[in-house]
Amino acid sequence: MIPMKRCGGKMLLGGIAAGAMAGLSVPAVAKVASVSDRGFVVQQVVEVSVAPDEAWATLIKPSEWWDSNHTWSGDAANLSIEPRAGGCFCEVLPNKTSPRAAPRGSVEHMRVVYIEQERVLRMVGALGPLQGEALNGTMTIQLKPEGEGSRTQILLEYVVGGYSRSAFEKLGGSVDGMLGEQLKGYVSKFGGAFDAAFPLSEPGSEQQAELPEGKGTIPGVLPLPENPPEIEGNEVIGR
Repeated sequence: MIPMKRCGGKMLLGGIAAGAMAGLSVPAVAKVASVSDRGFVVQQVVEVSVAPDEAWATLIKPSEWWDSNHTWSGDAANLSIEPRAGGCFCEVLPNKTSPRAAPRGSVEHMRVVYIEQERVLRMVGALGPLQGEALNGTMTIQLKPEGEGSRTQILLEYVVGGYSRSAFEKLGGSVDGMLGEQLKGYVSKFGGAFDAAFPLSEPGSEQQAELPEGKGTIPGVLPLPENPPEIEGNEVIGR
């Protein structure tokens, strides 16, 4: 989520996905799904051996699994996600000379725009050093129960676009690697990850995942029939 690393007081983009995901008990799926002169798409998939409720509870507490070396303050304990639409994925910058005094600042990494407990979290924002460019991104994290609900597959997708002074080919690989490193920290809370079969949909794909009874497909990455209808003039199309 925050593709950066502290090095000599500067925040830098991380390395490649292969190194970032190393150490998982079973390989996860990670790739730069697409890249062009307009932006890039990164996808990461893992499966953990806990039910969706536990996977979700940990996901929305980044202070418990984020690498402190990849924060602005140097301490993941300063991270939080407010789990509601409009909520902030934020970081407090403490007052180092007087820890009990008012913080010297704060950082908004992303803002929640869609949230459905135990199922999907979508946030928007340019992460880490991407803040300094004319870029924006949409991150969607989907949870899907497996093994009669005893395991959870997790798909993370980050779509970035806009203007950047660095080539998107370079940025895409670096962001992919850093997100993989943070996802590795997340799955380590559950003892590692299993190989996940969650579909990585290609742009324009009609592929759909099997979801719990009574649940529609998740908006964005997988098609959502219940998306708001298109409106042309005063006429509603598709209804």
